[in-house]
Formats: sequence, C-alpha cells, structure tokens
Amino acid sequence: MKKVFILLLLISVVMAFSVPTLVVTSRLWTPPTEKEFIINEIIKPFEEMYGVKVVFQTMDDETMLKQVKVQKETGKITTDVIIAYATKMPEWVKNDLVVDLTPYVKQWTDRHFSKGFDSMTVFNGKRYFLPIGADVYLTLINKKALQYKPEDVDVQNLTWEQLAEWANLIAQGEGEGKFAVTGVPMKSLIYQIGAIALSYGAHWPDLDNPGAVAAWYLVYKMRNAFSPAIKTYDDTRPPMKREETWITVAHCARVGEVYKSNPTQFIIAPAPKGPAGIGSVAGTSGLAIVKGTKNFDLALKFVEYMTRPDIMVKSHKGTGGFIPPVDEAIKFLGNDEQDQVIKNAIKVMNEGVLSYIAPIWKDWGQVKLVYDEIFKKMILEEGKLDIDMLELYQLQIDAQRK
Repeated sequence: MKKVFILLLLISVVMAFSVPTLVVTSRLWTPPTEKEFIINEIIKPFEEMYGVKVVFQTMDDETMLKQVKVQKETGKITTDVIIAYATKMPEWVKNDLVVDLTPYVKQWTDRHFSKGFDSMTVFNGKRYFLPIGADVYLTLINKKALQYKPEDVDVQNLTWEQLAEWANLIAQGEGEGKFAVTGVPMKSLIYQIGAIALSYGAHWPDLDNPGAVAAWYLVYKMRNAFSPAIKTYDDTRPPMKREETWITVAHCARVGEVYKSNPTQFIIAPAPKGPAGIGSVAGTSGLAIVKGTKNFDLALKFVEYMTRPDIMVKSHKGTGGFIPPVDEAIKFLGNDEQDQVIKNAIKVMNEGVLSYIAPIWKDWGQVKLVYDEIFKKMILEEGKLDIDMLELYQLQIDAQRK
C-alpha cells in the first residue's frame, strides 16, 4: 500500500512538471488590482479549460521589446505571447519578432475587430496584432458640480465652451478651481489637451494650426478653473476620489475606476465636443505571438480565447472600462456601472474625431514635455497666451520627427 502511494505521488509530481506552460508578457493590466483580476477571473478558467499553466507577467513596452530581441539573438525564445501598445507595434514587426496571424483570424467568424484600430495593428495588409484594451477619453463629473451647471447644458452632450464656462462658475462659487488635469510633467496632459484640440479640428500634436490655437485659448480661459494643487497631480484619480476636484476628462479605464468607487456620486459622459466633433486621443494594446515559440498551438488558443467577445467584455469591465475592440462585444453589455463606462467609450470611438500616437517620433517624451511647458508657463504662471511662442514651441516638436 505504501509503495502504491509513493508511486501515485511520483506520478502526480511528474505530471505537474509536464504541464504545458505558456509565458505571456504584457504592458497592459499592470496595476495590481487589474493584474489580479486578469489572473484569477480570466486566465485561470483558460488554464482549467486546456489543462495548462499560464505565467502572466507585466513590464513596460521598451523592456519587453528588448527582452524578446535578446531571446531571438540567442535562439532561446522563452516568451510565447506579448501584449504591446500601438506605438511600439511597428518595431515588433520591423524586427520580425511576431507572427502574421491573418490566416488564423480569418477562421474566427464570431468576431470582427473594430476597423478604427486596423491602422495600428495591421501592417501591409497583414494582421500581426489583435487589438485589446483600447482606450479613449471620457468626462467624469462629481455631482457636487451640478449646483453650478448652467440650465441649458446637457451633461451627455457637452461642448468644450460649455464645460469651460461651467468650470469657471465652480471656481468663482467655491473660491478655488475644481477641474483636474495632470500637472506633473510627462503624464497625461498632452492627451487631455489633445482631446480639446481634435474637437477643434487640430492636427494634433502640432501647434501651428487654428485648431491647436483654439484649444490653447480655451485652456487659457480656464486658467482659474484648475485646482490650486494641479502641479502635484500625476494622475487625476486620487483628487477625484478625494473630491478635491470635481471634473476631469481622462482615460476611460481610469474614469471607470473612479466611477466604480462611488457610482452614486459621479456622472460619466463622452468627452466634450467642439466644431469638429467629439475629440479624443485613442489607442490600443495588441496581442501577438512571438515568432519562434515552441508553444505556437497553445499560444494561438490563448489569443483566440482572449479575443472572444464575451471574454473581452468580462476582462475589460473587470479592469476599469477599457474598450473591448470587437464589434460583437456590444451584445454582451448590460446596464451596470462598468457597462456605462464602456458604452460611453464606444460612443466616442464610433462617433469621435480620433487620433493616436503615430510611430513617427524620435522621443515622444520630448513632445509631451512641450505641452507640459506651455501649460506651466503660459497658463499657470504667466496667465498669458502668446501665439508667437506657440510657433516657437512647434519647432521643438518638429525636431522630434524621425
């Protein structure tokens, strides 16, 4: 009996070590709560479904790219699936690091990837990346702000002019600004102002066009509407949760997180519109299979599973409210808090004037710093918009073009 027990134990140990293992490296879902949800609620059912083990790890785009390059050079591919951001996808394709998934995707008749992201994920007619975790910008309003709302303003159909007037009325009534953007350099400001610029027909992120000037003029008119602590904000979530600020226009998943924390206190709406429509910077991450993986069949099963419409909705709702970029996902949405986030984001995606970070920049961080500098100097410190200076700043942006 003892020998039988030992034999069974040895068999179980051998089986444990022989379980196929898939290594997935992602720049998406890095916050601990998001990562935990993906592992427990999305990946675990996949592991049970196929009797496999998935090692899910997160890291930034640049580190991930360098890691897989080294694996290719040494001939030791240990990463099977990656999730990269749109701006880095061209480098993966250029370096021949990912598999052309076109022939496999054609067989999946139950899903159609949102066309708006083809320009980011398809290269020379070949689909190397499957969009996942797409994003646009949404408006988040604390109900405390409603007491200052002009009567003729429809929260779900806001214009930027209306929002600016409303934010200024709040500042006058409260004795301080309650509008939030990120004032710490190298964060989200360029995207927040980008939403305004695109709604005025700008060629974002360029500054030497009427739409960009109109956007900065609107920001200038709002100079007293920003929170006095604006320079300390590297993220608009904390001040919105603390109710230190009452209005922001921010990334849809981050808006979703704040809304979910207290849905009775907040209102979600599409980003405001301007003469050109609803402006928003948009982007997406993408799943890809690493070229040379020894686990190709399992990797293909994984990316197929992750892009199923029902799984997309579950993963995107559970991580704050990213857009599930498959057309069929809308059928799986209901009316709870996170559904409202995604529905508003889909509205912006389908109806908006969208732009994304094109892969044409030497150093995108330097372009971001131009916006940070203009905001700090002209809006917060000098309180004077200098059009000639905008043209000089444009030269700094031009210098970063490849």
